[in-house]
Amino acid sequence: MPHLTANGIQLYYEDTGQGVETIVFSHGLLWSGRMFAEQVRHLKGRYRVITYDHRGQGRSEVPPSGYDMDTLTTDALALMDALGIERCHFAGLSMGGFVALRLATRHPERIQSLILMETTAQPEPAENVPRYRMLQNIVRLLGTWSVKKPVMQIMFSQAFLQDTTRTAQRQHWERELTSNKRTITRAVQGVISREGVPPEALATIQCPALIIVGEQDVATVPAKSEYLHRHIPGSRLVRIPNAGHTSSVEEPEAVNAAIDSFLQY
Repeated sequence: MPHLTANGIQLYYEDTGQGVETIVFSHGLLWSGRMFAEQVRHLKGRYRVITYDHRGQGRSEVPPSGYDMDTLTTDALALMDALGIERCHFAGLSMGGFVALRLATRHPERIQSLILMETTAQPEPAENVPRYRMLQNIVRLLGTWSVKKPVMQIMFSQAFLQDTTRTAQRQHWERELTSNKRTITRAVQGVISREGVPPEALATIQCPALIIVGEQDVATVPAKSEYLHRHIPGSRLVRIPNAGHTSSVEEPEAVNAAIDSFLQY
């Protein structure tokens, strides 16, 4: 399986398509690059499409440290360097969006455009932290299977969870979720302890930016995307009906249509 050394660790990646322009997809917490399977399928005929797994998640190495957002941003930059990507469209969902924002504000010469999905520039809301710490402790003791039900409620919309025609798909993502090792708590800690990206930094983003949010997102509510839209100059905001915190999986056709329209800028 394809791995490369980036920032001193082994990262799993997939490199698909041979377009002139490159899109890099950066996944959300608890998942892997697999969450963008439908976007890769849709875009690979026109773009070089890269997905990768963050350190400690998916099929990448699980180091003892380095789960803060600054280190994950350095990982992404090192991955781009290793793959010979000088400039790309960078798409990040949730935690991947935290990385995307840092890349765009700190290394603007490397980012052709920005696609921000179900993400925020703000720190984790204080009211969320006790619940997430409790889930962390349960995972440390019992494993990820023990938090499957509450986490699925956070990650997916009620429209997706209650659709009787999508039972097999839900079961697939339950298996993906519970395949995480107990060390996933390191990545969770990195997310809940992150610092925000201040408005004055967002104001420096000059590349085209698309902001996508599921209308039923309860993990990063649509107001967080509206905040990004207000503070990133010239950004475009698209709300996806019937989607929650994982719109790339829940409503892939709507997400793909939004990306297609945006990339015609």
